[in-house]
Amino acid sequence: MAPVAVFQAAFLLAWLPLSTYQSQAVLSEPLSLSVHVNLTEQSLKIEWSVHNLTHPELQMAFQIEISRINKSNVIWVENYTTTAQQNQTLRRMWKSELPLECATHFVRIRGKDEDPRMLQRRVWSSWSSWVKAEAQSLLGPEPLLVFPKEKQVEEGSDVTLCYVSRHPQSHVVCKLNGILVPGEQLDPHVSVVTLRSISFVSKTGSNFFCEEDRNHTQPGLAIFVTKVLEEPKGFSCETRDLKTLNCTWDPGSNIDSWKFPCQRYTLFESFSGGKKSCKDKHWCSWQVDSQETYNFTLQAENCFRKRNVTLLFQLAHRVHPMTPFKVALKSVSATNAILTWTVHPLRNNFTLLCQVELHSEGRVVQHNVSTWGNGQYSFRGLAPATEYTARVRCAAAQHFWKWSKWANQEEFSTPQAAPSTAPDVWRSVRPTLGSCNVTLFWKPLSRAQAHGKIQFYTVATERLHTPSSSQLFPIPAPANGTELSLDGCSHRIRVTASNGAGTSPASVMVIAGDLGDPWNPGNQTAEVKEERAQGTGDGVSMSWKPPPGDVLGYVVEWCDGPRESPCDLRWESLGPNATSTVIKSDAFRPGVKYNFRIYGISPERMAYLLERKTGYSQELAPADNPRVTVNNLTSHSFTLSWEDYAADAQPGFIRGYRVHLRSQAEQCLPGFTKALLPDNTACCKHDIDNPEQKTFLVKNLQPESFYEFLVTPHTRAGEGPAQAFTNVITTRDQHPRVLIRILLPMVFPLLFLTILCYVKSQWIKETCFPDIPDPYKSSVLSLLKPKESPHPSIMSVRDCVPDALEVVNKAARRSLAEVECPKHDYLHLLPTGSSAGPGPGICFENLTYNQAAPGAGPCGPSPGQGGLLAAPGGLLRSPSYVNSPGGPPAEEAPLNYVSQVAPPTSGHEDSPPTPLLELAPRSEYRTQMAVPPGLASPSPEEKSHLCAVSLPDAGGHGR
Repeated sequence: MAPVAVFQAAFLLAWLPLSTYQSQAVLSEPLSLSVHVNLTEQSLKIEWSVHNLTHPELQMAFQIEISRINKSNVIWVENYTTTAQQNQTLRRMWKSELPLECATHFVRIRGKDEDPRMLQRRVWSSWSSWVKAEAQSLLGPEPLLVFPKEKQVEEGSDVTLCYVSRHPQSHVVCKLNGILVPGEQLDPHVSVVTLRSISFVSKTGSNFFCEEDRNHTQPGLAIFVTKVLEEPKGFSCETRDLKTLNCTWDPGSNIDSWKFPCQRYTLFESFSGGKKSCKDKHWCSWQVDSQETYNFTLQAENCFRKRNVTLLFQLAHRVHPMTPFKVALKSVSATNAILTWTVHPLRNNFTLLCQVELHSEGRVVQHNVSTWGNGQYSFRGLAPATEYTARVRCAAAQHFWKWSKWANQEEFSTPQAAPSTAPDVWRSVRPTLGSCNVTLFWKPLSRAQAHGKIQFYTVATERLHTPSSSQLFPIPAPANGTELSLDGCSHRIRVTASNGAGTSPASVMVIAGDLGDPWNPGNQTAEVKEERAQGTGDGVSMSWKPPPGDVLGYVVEWCDGPRESPCDLRWESLGPNATSTVIKSDAFRPGVKYNFRIYGISPERMAYLLERKTGYSQELAPADNPRVTVNNLTSHSFTLSWEDYAADAQPGFIRGYRVHLRSQAEQCLPGFTKALLPDNTACCKHDIDNPEQKTFLVKNLQPESFYEFLVTPHTRAGEGPAQAFTNVITTRDQHPRVLIRILLPMVFPLLFLTILCYVKSQWIKETCFPDIPDPYKSSVLSLLKPKESPHPSIMSVRDCVPDALEVVNKAARRSLAEVECPKHDYLHLLPTGSSAGPGPGICFENLTYNQAAPGAGPCGPSPGQGGLLAAPGGLLRSPSYVNSPGGPPAEEAPLNYVSQVAPPTSGHEDSPPTPLLELAPRSEYRTQMAVPPGLASPSPEEKSHLCAVSLPDAGGHGR
């Protein structure tokens, strides 16, 4: 079994390669490979053939390799697929970037079957042998050579050049247009120079040369740079006769080389498949057949690239008619004319739209008319005695494309006609004794109004009361006025203008100096006040109130010169509905005031003054500032005055004044604000908005201070000139001296009293402001002692100030004998060392006293005294006259007055002195109240006890 297994394995190994070879279609290598060098185009032409094909034609792929200098340096590989035939020679062109003279190239090729009919696995054939392509053998004997000899490239591309030196050790320098360019050495004899993004310099090309230091030879070449081919712009086609299409385009900035011209244009039509090479770079023609739609492709081509643009259109939409001819005018009258013309024939029923244009005196009027052939147009409403120019052009009416060129223009003139408008007339009346001197003015008629050359004017006058007495005054043109001396001031004046064809309508005005205002009867002498008008820069704007009645129109009258110069009278006539206008005149000058009068024209054609205006076409800043005087100079103010300033003489309406003030203080005075002068210096300003105010009081100033001021007027255009400031110094202040004289005598007494009060402050406090409630520390009470009693000091009731009322309730009225004397609280004063008797005591009990008993005295002696004093009639225990809520009746509530400062006394006159008592447990202090004198009078039984008794000891009053 082992020999059999070995035999089977050997059989399989021998059969597998054979089966693999049979399943693959292996071609023999291509035969007859040849390479041809084309130095002009710097290219290699490769040719080969294939044998032993299995079919007459077979789809095959070939792979070509090209090496440079040596076979292993492959620089290019190309795969090429084509249909090969038995023994057919196949060709391929390869263009080298490096000049072929500078290096040797090698070429080889192989192929494989790519036909889908072949089921075997496709594999490449063997490579052919390397074929050498050498051009260096063709070089001359020169020591230094530069290749190629000529070169054409596209702008922005890279160019590869080379030079061959016979001496490897020599130094070679190359330059392009004088600029040094480096090179790269390929072998000891050959070097390569690459120029990046070469630019266009001129049509004659750029110069490249190399120089060898050994023999100073300078071989070189010319490089011709071609602009990049642009896509044609504005490609368009049109027909002028429906027989030939003319296609035009803009080639752009393409600049072809004069040495290698290769730029060309070709026109293709896709529907017909036609093709035409264009001889010109801007246009090409195409013959029209029955085809109505065209789809053109314009191809622009040069040596490096191609550009295409397409255009699809209908033939009827691209009709550009030819220029009309035989233009003529006929039947020309003063207002009408007829223009005729002829057009080139097109297809039947092809409608043209023709445009007729009429020029006259800078105005252009256009009219459109449709026509199928020759056309005409009638001009109507022409102006007489006017020159006109007419011309015509045409275009397709249904599908407008372009107008044709204008035909030759025709000039013609219309004849004269009578003037159509009455002259614009105005007057100036100067009444004299028994007559009127009237100056008439009229404006020349315009060409549209005159209808020809005006030959003369006719002035007719007649009296208002006797119309039959009229006079005619012919005045030759070009006069624009006349003077008349009329007998009286009531006339009607008519003015007409005449030319060679007739007379204009009459302009009528009535002069009646003795007639009043028709809208305000009885107000003939009313003075019309002058008002201001507003300037607009190139004129004066004004408005007025219409009169209450009907008017035929208005007339605005003014003088074109200043007031001082003679009046160059001007006027403007306005319609009856106008209530405002802007008067413009070339004679108006900025800064000059003009006066205007506005007249109303009544239905009787009489003019009456309505309003007066004055104004400037353009106001200017004041030319000078007022001369200011300083008045009433004081320490705190002064008055500025400029009464003699002539505001009307300024080149604008004075709208107010501005007072500028400068001082050493940084703060502005009240009413002033910070401002900058034209020289950028700071100051304070105050604006006066009333132009009639020409005085100003500067106040709140500092005495003996330096101030500067400037007064400038201002108009709508600006402020007066910034002139030099005027200096002023305020006076001394007199008020402090007067005050010192008044206050100084008052200060010293006040100072003395202040010091005195400060020294005696403790005494003043004890005398006037004792501590409360200990009143005995105060010595003020000693001043209240009564002087009429020879006995020791007893408080007088009249000196007591009532404090309050105390209401004591009791069950029933009792007699004075039954009344138990209230128990008092006494404070007995201890005897001093010099006195052996008992001291005085103090009773704290409020006793009510009657204010009607002014001579009331003490109630009685205290318990410690030896005798009693007579009780005054004013002291009593009286009932209360005021009812309290819920209490007993008023007559049962006694009012007791308890003194706060009197010493205690006994209730009985004959009671002996009481021995010295100790201080009572408490002292009563009750508020005081006075009983009004009108309420009740106490009975003798209700007299109270002594209020207070003070018995001094041998040493004086106890305290």
